Amino acid sequence: MSRQLADASASAETTIETTLEAEKASLLKQPKAVWATALAAVFAFMGIGLVDPILPAIAKNLEASTSEVSLLFTSYFLVTAVAMLISGFVSSRIGGKKTLLIGLAIIVVFASLSGLSGSVEQLVGFRAGWGLGNALFVATALAVIVGVASGGTGTAIILYEAALGLGISLGPLLGALLGGWQWRAPFFGTAVLMAAAFIALLALLPKTAAPAKKSRLRDPLLALGHKGLRTTAASALFYNYGFFTILAFTPFILGMDAYGIGGVFFGWGVAVAVFSVFVAPVLQKRFGAVKVLTGTLGVLMLDLIGLGLAAGHSVTAVVVLVIVAGALLGINNTVYTELAMGVSDSPRPVASAGYNFVRWMGGALAPFAAAQLGEHFGPQVPFFAGAAAMVIAILIAFGGRSYLSSHEPHLV
Repeated sequence: MSRQLADASASAETTIETTLEAEKASLLKQPKAVWATALAAVFAFMGIGLVDPILPAIAKNLEASTSEVSLLFTSYFLVTAVAMLISGFVSSRIGGKKTLLIGLAIIVVFASLSGLSGSVEQLVGFRAGWGLGNALFVATALAVIVGVASGGTGTAIILYEAALGLGISLGPLLGALLGGWQWRAPFFGTAVLMAAAFIALLALLPKTAAPAKKSRLRDPLLALGHKGLRTTAASALFYNYGFFTILAFTPFILGMDAYGIGGVFFGWGVAVAVFSVFVAPVLQKRFGAVKVLTGTLGVLMLDLIGLGLAAGHSVTAVVVLVIVAGALLGINNTVYTELAMGVSDSPRPVASAGYNFVRWMGGALAPFAAAQLGEHFGPQVPFFAGAAAMVIAILIAFGGRSYLSSHEPHLV
């Protein structure tokens, strides 16, 4: 009996190792269309952190307060969240390729207009238009990559998260390099990159037919009726509150120029990319989604408390904790995305739209709330509020663990 168990265990380990090797091999062997879409996604995600290094410069040049400048994030993510609800409706009628191209074209227009802004109100409005293009592109890009990539959904999500991490890391770097010269330059630089992505997709991405079944506007909201998806989205909302507290508020307390802020958030973005692609899958296979999620959220809570204690006292500690946070955020990004794409029985584009609608609300709320808390109660309080949000995210995930566990990969 013991010999049979040993043989079975050895066979299972061999199967797992073979599967892992196959996934690694398939990760790099992708059609050109996948790489073109992923590259365009990198450029799109660069827009998230692009403004980080130039936030103080924007506030100075446009004579705006921290709260007013924080609305650059709020308008962007609020429109992104709401527009997620129409992304599936649009793509299911005109196809993925056309939707991607429309999204890119909108970003090119509004990124260019952002660079021409004469007031913070104009800039906030143009960032809102940018958010519309971002929603159409980002929601559709994930579905297109999943549909075209070889190696299954897991491989496609890793590629998508790699694009996310790379874009988030390069965004602050581009913002610093161009913003150190002129605060308007990063916006024009983004417009050029997105125009290049438009041409690449036009040439390399084959025509994608509209699905046989058209998505209705209410489908993403109906999808949230599934408790597993609703739990994932609700937990991600509070997680994103902490995420964007770090991204949007920290530049104001570093006391650095555009190059310094860009360098800090480039390191943060690299940590996001590396841990989302290489560490998250290993941890998830070893411990399961729920344990990884709640454990990482717990450590992120401690990191945010540390940022609160360090704010206004030690710039070095803030820099270290921001980069550590990047590693934790990278792990959670991958786990949340995999859960959202597989925990319910809704079509992936519909589930993605419903999930992103809820979670980006956290990104819309956090920058303005953090700025208000910082202005009225001191720079420590926004981070403590972010830590409290992590506690809520943990409680939600733990409360719905039975639904989330059904999606967990096999333990190694």
